[in-house]
Amino acid sequence: MKNFMLGKKAGMTQLFLEDGQAVPVTVIEAGPLTVVQIKTKEHDGYNAVKVAYGDVKESRVNKPEKGLYEKSSLTPKKFVREFRVDSTEGYKVGDVITVETLKEGMLVDVIGTSKGKGYAGTTKRYGTAIGRASHGSKYHRGVGALAMSSTPSKVFKGRQMPGHMGAERVTVQNLEVMKVYADRNAVLVKGAIPGPKGGLIMIQDAKNA
Repeated sequence: MKNFMLGKKAGMTQLFLEDGQAVPVTVIEAGPLTVVQIKTKEHDGYNAVKVAYGDVKESRVNKPEKGLYEKSSLTPKKFVREFRVDSTEGYKVGDVITVETLKEGMLVDVIGTSKGKGYAGTTKRYGTAIGRASHGSKYHRGVGALAMSSTPSKVFKGRQMPGHMGAERVTVQNLEVMKVYADRNAVLVKGAIPGPKGGLIMIQDAKNA
């Protein structure tokens, strides 16, 4: 069975190994998840498990999701996400998936939404070079030349320009699970993950481990 989990980023701390080495870790408040729908290749064209996470008032749930919960006789949840699986055997609507499915030492991919940084120039957004800082330069953090003048007389698509920075889906691959606390629904993964504290996090088996 494929391993997957939803949770919230709680913050960062450090973990001391047996040899005294300090390892930076991110604490994720993970699960429990409720299976709300099973998708099969015969009916939907692919195999997937749809899970829900987080308590929410019933008034905050839209009609399509409310109908999904009523059909399964389940209480509404705040977040609903879908994970593709090779086979749906072993899953059924109403099942509860806990953080115990994750094991210490395994590698996972962590998906989150990066912090939004508003409107930014090319220097901050892409790390482009800046002009001289001396007096009289008149060029410091500008965009610079965007294209050739006469030929082809246009700016090509994909040109690095100022614009909205952050608030994008980011995947960090091959993070090691350091600790799993089943009694507290928490998991510690090595290193940093995207997003602010309290942001929704998706955890799944590493694709390129």
